[in-house]
Amino acid sequence: MVSTPSGSSVTELAEGKVYALRNLLTLDGRVSAYPGHARGYSVSNCYLLKEPDGAFLLDTGYAANEAQVLSQIGSLISRELPLTLFPLRINEFMSVGNAMAIARAFNAVEAFSPSPDDIKLWIDFASLDSEDRARNEPKLVSTRITDLRRLDVRKRGKRFVEAFQTPIRLINTTWIWDEETRTLFTSDSFTQVSADSAEGPWVIDGYDAGDHRLSVEFMQSFMLNTRYWWIEGARTETLRRGVEAVFKRYPIETIAPGYGAVLRGRDLVEQQFAALDDILRRLDRTRTKQYYVSRDLVR
Repeated sequence: MVSTPSGSSVTELAEGKVYALRNLLTLDGRVSAYPGHARGYSVSNCYLLKEPDGAFLLDTGYAANEAQVLSQIGSLISRELPLTLFPLRINEFMSVGNAMAIARAFNAVEAFSPSPDDIKLWIDFASLDSEDRARNEPKLVSTRITDLRRLDVRKRGKRFVEAFQTPIRLINTTWIWDEETRTLFTSDSFTQVSADSAEGPWVIDGYDAGDHRLSVEFMQSFMLNTRYWWIEGARTETLRRGVEAVFKRYPIETIAPGYGAVLRGRDLVEQQFAALDDILRRLDRTRTKQYYVSRDLVR
């Protein structure tokens, strides 16, 4: 792991292939991705998938971390290497906050989006008028993705990823499967592992039954107190089938979420998917009454 200023770090997850670009989050009740009562630290994650002739960047981080993110990317690739941007949640600042700054600083040639609009309409928060936009607009091809798509990182048929809409989501969200490193990038799912220390750890290797953050009970409480409050009393059978299909389709060895610790090891992957399935089973409307609760009610 290479440390960078202001609680930032770059960690190589797969040698020469996948890097986690992290920036520290202090949990004090103001980070909506975590329960209001959560304390300690977490990290927002961007992931760089690298090849000698091209790279993918999954998410771009908060604008508050622009300098750190640009420095992190610059420590891994040249300004000339063709770079593809892929915000996994097009309507969240954690995914798109630095997209335009990165496109202007590096050789960003393409950006993927579920929207039919030019992606620059979603990611340009700085241009004040059309003339300013025209003067500073990078050459960035916008490509729409609405279903499962097989994409080539190297553009030569040697490093493939699959992008698809997530089986469980509150907003439009994409998961990415990297077949070479057997990594599933899960955006806002499996994000519950924070830490008491700013140093983490931010990679959890293998399942530890004594780690309460990995338990069904902790994951369920986390989900119900964040963006998945709506699954209590919902029809979850379809969600369960979708999650199961992903687990059966891909031989996942690493779960890389958009924030929180990376979860590594086949035993841990199996335990986390089983825990999610158990939660969805428990909270189905045939077992649980549906009702709305505020974020301040700890469940």
